[in-house]
Amino acid sequence: MKIRKAVFPVAGLGTRVLPATKAMPKEMLTIVDKPLIQYVVDEAKEAGIEHFIFVTGRNKGVIEDHFDRMYELDATLAARGKKAEQEILARDQPAAGAMSFTRQQAPLGLGHAVWCARDIVGNEPFAVILPDELVLNTPGCLAQMIEAAGKLGDKSNVIAVEAVPDHLTHQYGICGVGKRLGSKMFEVDGMVEKPPKGTAPSNLSITGRYILQPEIFKILETQERGAGGEIQLTDAMIGLAKAQSFYGVEFEGERHDCGSKAGFLRANIAFGMARPDLRDGLRAEMKAYLER
Repeated sequence: MKIRKAVFPVAGLGTRVLPATKAMPKEMLTIVDKPLIQYVVDEAKEAGIEHFIFVTGRNKGVIEDHFDRMYELDATLAARGKKAEQEILARDQPAAGAMSFTRQQAPLGLGHAVWCARDIVGNEPFAVILPDELVLNTPGCLAQMIEAAGKLGDKSNVIAVEAVPDHLTHQYGICGVGKRLGSKMFEVDGMVEKPPKGTAPSNLSITGRYILQPEIFKILETQERGAGGEIQLTDAMIGLAKAQSFYGVEFEGERHDCGSKAGFLRANIAFGMARPDLRDGLRAEMKAYLER
């Protein structure tokens, strides 16, 4: 079945990048000249997603405003003859009815946020994209996953994975590696959320991209709290893996954790250097700064 819908959990408080997120959602922090949320929506569009579902929280209304039309701005740009800027806004404008917003009233974890989207997703497979994790690559991470999913059965689940240093595996959800299906895909042989040091089944971490079957919602409905006192999506996936297959995809691309201050700064440099219109000037500025 075609994967048409993607869930974007955007209810988090962004405490790792305070005070920037005291009054602004972390998803609206800017990488070069676009907010984080725009990058992941663009990634989903490239992958063929048709319906974008945002699970929001308090003080997140600006995300909805970002994807709405601003008539005053359009009129001002038109009056000043700024056609290039108008084209940029038109390109990012979603189709009518293509976006839905629902509310997570309490910070109960990623699993609970996904569960909040159950009625909008309905009975079909869907993607989950974490907006504070960007992957710099063409094609994007989700497009790679959907291509891989197309080679599998109808009741298959796919997760994006990335190798991390062995001494850091206790900070991530980690999956075990089963039968290899080519150089970049494998059957997942078990998952564990933040395993104690020295107990991880591999060094492949579960990153912020998932393709899941709708049966996950029944499990999340009664899921008990796990690590951090939250309803963990990884725990629900472990339960679903008893009845359905899970596959890991080692995606191509450079992952950036924009939820941390260092990762956010690194992402700005990386995405700036990937832009032909900015690369030379940015390189010159960095060189001059380092020489000082």
